[in-house]
Amino acid sequence: MIQTFRTGLMSVCCTLALSFTVSPALAQSGMDPALVTKAKKAVDRGLRFLRGQQDDNGSYGNHVGLTSMVLMAYGESHRAYRYDDGPFVGLAADWVAKQARADGAITGDATPTYNTALAIMGLSVMDKKTFGKEIAAGQDFLVRFQSDEDRKYREIDKFYGGIGYGGDERPDLSNLHHALEALKKTDYDPNSDVWGKAQKFITRCQNRSESNDQEWSGNDGGFVYAPGQSPAGGTRSYGAMSFAGLKSLMLTSAKKDDPRVKAVWSWIRKNYDFTIHPGMETTSYFYYLQTASEALHVHGSRFVPDERGRQRDWVGDLVERMLFLQEKDGSWVNQNKKYWEGNPILVTARAIITINHALKSAGVHQ
Repeated sequence: MIQTFRTGLMSVCCTLALSFTVSPALAQSGMDPALVTKAKKAVDRGLRFLRGQQDDNGSYGNHVGLTSMVLMAYGESHRAYRYDDGPFVGLAADWVAKQARADGAITGDATPTYNTALAIMGLSVMDKKTFGKEIAAGQDFLVRFQSDEDRKYREIDKFYGGIGYGGDERPDLSNLHHALEALKKTDYDPNSDVWGKAQKFITRCQNRSESNDQEWSGNDGGFVYAPGQSPAGGTRSYGAMSFAGLKSLMLTSAKKDDPRVKAVWSWIRKNYDFTIHPGMETTSYFYYLQTASEALHVHGSRFVPDERGRQRDWVGDLVERMLFLQEKDGSWVNQNKKYWEGNPILVTARAIITINHALKSAGVHQ
C-alpha cells in the first residue's frame, strides 16, 4: 500500500512538473502559453476548413492567387507543411505551377503581377527546388513589369519604380509590397537596382513632404494607395497602406532610424487599432490585419508604444482579435464583402497568415 501511494505521488508530481514546463523560446516571448496553444489550435481549425474547400483539380476556386495564399497558409504555419505532405498541398502546388505562361507570369485571365507574386511565394514555401524554374521566371516577370527606363519611365515621373496589377498602367503600393515580398522570399538578387527604384515610388506614396517631391503630400507620415490617390478619401493616409509602406521601406533596406520609417511608425502609434481598419472602417479589414502582421514582423519590434505611452503587445492583441473573429466551422469571413472579403477561403487564408506572422515574431512558431 505504501509503495502504491509513493508511485501515485510520483505520478502526480511528474504530471505537475510537465504541465508547468515552458520552452525557453516561449518563456522569452512573454506570451501566455495558453494563448499560444489557442492560436495554434485556431490555425489547425482554419487549415482543416480550407482542406474541405479544395477543388478536385487541386485548386481553390480555379484561382491562382487564392490557391497560392492557401499554400502560404499551410506552409508558413506551425505545421510547416511541404509539397510531399499530401494532396491538399501537393496537388494545389502542381496546379499553380501549371498556370505558368511563356512570359513567366503565373496567372489566370487577370491581375498577372499580383497572382505571380503570390504564386512564387506559395511555390517557394512548398519546395524551392521542385519549382525553381517557375519561381525564377516569375521573378523576371515581376522585375520586367516595374515602371522604369525599360518601360519608358523617367525618375521624375511619379509612378517611377512602381508595379501595378498588369492591366491598369498605373502602379500602386498594394501590388508593389506583394511583389517586393515575393522577390525577397524567393532570394532575388539583393544588389539589383529593382529595390532602389521601388523605394522612389514608395517615398512618393507617403504623406511626408520632406521626402515626397509631390505637391499633394501632407505630413502625417502615413501612406496612400498611389501618389495622390487614396480610397480613404483625397490623399488621406490609412491603415493597410501605411503598414504596406513600412513593410516596403524595410524590404528595400531602409533602417529603423530612417526619417521615413520613423514618420510612418509615428502614424502607426497614433492609429494603433486592430478592431477596425483605420481610415476604412470594415472595408478590406482582414487585408489590413494581414498587412499589419507582415509589416510589424519585418520591422522587428515586438511592442508598439501608443499615444498614451503604453507598450502595446501587438502579437497578443492581434492573436486575441483573430481568435475572437473565428467562426465555429474554423473559417473567418468579413461581413463587409467589398474587395472579395465575403469569400471565406480568401479571408481564412489571410487570417491564418496573420497568426503565422504573429507567432513567428514572438519566437513561438514551432
